[in-house]
Amino acid sequence: MIGLMRIPLKEATKNILEYLSSPGALDSIERDPYWPKWDSPWWHMSLLNEMDLAKEIPKASISKMVQVLKTHYLPVFPVKEEEVPTGTDPYRKIACLCAVGNMYQVLFNAGVDVDQEVPWMREWFLRYQLPDGGLNCDEKAYTKPVPKSSIVTTLSCLEAVLFCRSRDLTEGEITFLNRGANYLLKQRLFRKASTGEVIDKDWLEIRFPRFYEYDFLRGFYFLEKWRQQSGFSIPDELVDEVEELVSRQLTGQGIRLKRYNLFDKRSYNPSADGAWTWGDSSEIDLMKAVSFEGNICQPLTKKWNEVRPKIAVVVEASEATELTASVGEQLKIYNEEFGWCWSRNTAGIKGWIPAKKLKVIP
Repeated sequence: MIGLMRIPLKEATKNILEYLSSPGALDSIERDPYWPKWDSPWWHMSLLNEMDLAKEIPKASISKMVQVLKTHYLPVFPVKEEEVPTGTDPYRKIACLCAVGNMYQVLFNAGVDVDQEVPWMREWFLRYQLPDGGLNCDEKAYTKPVPKSSIVTTLSCLEAVLFCRSRDLTEGEITFLNRGANYLLKQRLFRKASTGEVIDKDWLEIRFPRFYEYDFLRGFYFLEKWRQQSGFSIPDELVDEVEELVSRQLTGQGIRLKRYNLFDKRSYNPSADGAWTWGDSSEIDLMKAVSFEGNICQPLTKKWNEVRPKIAVVVEASEATELTASVGEQLKIYNEEFGWCWSRNTAGIKGWIPAKKLKVIP
C-alpha cells in the first residue's frame, strides 16, 4: 500500500466514535445527512455497521440522523420531473434507493425502531420494485417500456427487508424477497441475463467496506440466508462457482483483501458561503485501517462461514439411497430439509442422505 498511510485499527475506531459524539458531527448531519463523501457521519456510521459495531455508534449521532431523515428528503423517489418541487437540489434532497437501504440497516442495527421513527423508508422498497424483481436508482428506468433494474441498487433494499425486522415478514414482503431473489438468480449474481457475460469484473473480487456497492459474495449471502428461511432453491452449480471465487481470496486466517477499496473520488461539498459544489472527496482514517491490501477481513470471513457449503464426514454407512456413502467419506452439503441432506461426494455424485448419518466438520 505504497503512499497510503494508515493508523492502527483500534486508534482509528476510537477516533471515529469520539468524532460521532462531537458537536461537529451533529452539525454535519444537520447540514446534510449524506454529503460529503467519504467523511461525513453517514459514512462513519456505515463503516462501523459493516464492522459489526453499529451498537457502539454514539446515541447522539443516531438520534440526530433520525431527526434529520424525517424531513430532509422528499417523501417519494421521483421518477418524473413534475414530481420534483421547483428549486429542489437533486443531489441533496432526493434520496437514492441504495442509500436508503444502506442507512435503514445502520439505524436498525444501532437499535432504532426505524419503521416507527422513519416510516417512509421501508415503504419505498416494495413500492419501487420493478417488474423484473429489482430496483434502480436511475429514475429514468421507471419510465422505459421495459424497465431494467440495477443489482447494486437492489441488494441493499433486499437486505433491509430480510435482515432488519423484529416481526414476521408480511405476505407483500415475502413476495418482494422472492422476486428479488429470482432476479439475482437470472443474473447468476453477476452476469448479464441475455448473454451470460460478467457485468462488472470488480464484482468478482471481495472488497471491504462495501457501503452500497456490490460483489458476488454480498449477493450470495442474501440468497443463502433467504434459502435458509424460505426454502428458496439455489442451483448447485452457482454454489460451486461462488465457492471457487471465494477460494481465490480465502486463506487459513480468513478472506484476504487484494487492494484498497476507495470508491468515487468526487464529492458534493459545502462551501464557506453555504453553497454546494462538486470537488474532491475526503477519506476516513478507519477506512484506511480496514481496507489495505493483504488485510484479513474478519467481518466478511464471518459472513462467509455462515453461508459456505458445509463439509461432513459419514459416520454411518448409507446404501439405501441414491448416494452410497461409506464411513469416513467426506461429502459436501448443499441443502438440508426434514432431516435429509442434499450432498455430493468426491466423485461428483449427488443425492439425499440422512442427516443423522453425517457429522459436520467445523
